[in-house]
Amino acid sequence: MHITVVVSTTLATVGYDGIRNLLQLEFRRGAVYHYFGVPAAVYEALLGAPSKGSYFNQAIRGRYLYVRVPGLQAAQTAAQVAPQLEQGGATAWHAQ
Repeated sequence: MHITVVVSTTLATVGYDGIRNLLQLEFRRGAVYHYFGVPAAVYEALLGAPSKGSYFNQAIRGRYLYVRVPGLQAAQTAAQVAPQLEQGGATAWHAQ
């Protein structure tokens, strides 16, 4: 997973795993979420958006399944998190 530090009042980092279409967002308040089935074009548009928070609200929030990953540091990859998910270490799945 490639993780990018972004200039945003909402997001701290944005990560993307193109093989799994997994978007990782670390919010400024420290919460980390994984969004599933996110196309690369959405990830690229998020990185290029003048307002990351506005783009998130318009194009990502409520459109993809997601899970909050407790205790995750942004540098961890999705592969490292998978065992936590399988063992119930994450909160409930959400969709629209």
